[in-house]
Amino acid sequence: MLIISNQVSIPDDEIDCQAIRAQGAGGQNVNKVSSAIHLRFDIGASSLPDFYKERLLKLSDQRINKDGTIVIKAQQYRTQEKNRADALARLQVLIKSVAITQKKRKATKPTKGSQRRRLDSKTKRSRLKASRGKVGY
Repeated sequence: MLIISNQVSIPDDEIDCQAIRAQGAGGQNVNKVSSAIHLRFDIGASSLPDFYKERLLKLSDQRINKDGTIVIKAQQYRTQEKNRADALARLQVLIKSVAITQKKRKATKPTKGSQRRRLDSKTKRSRLKASRGKVGY
């Protein structure tokens, strides 16, 4: 069971983990051992609350395909158990990330003092650059 929050958890039967052969260097071991994990999680068929489902489907993440399935490939470690734990942790982080709501930005105006200081510095810089030119007789 994957725990997302105090009230939300995902049963193991909703998460499909398959062992596949890993890519990359590793010598003979990589050719004969299926240590990488291919995790699939169907958002629509899951027992997640609708709030999570809607936000996950709206998310523009390359790990979520058009069918609403999250696909995570974990092959960082040499053992299947560590890769399975890594894939589940990444799924947990992805689902937790949609639960966080961003605060609305409140538009503010620059203060009169900051506007005056900015214009004063621009004037000072302009005079400095103008004094570098040729001196006219």
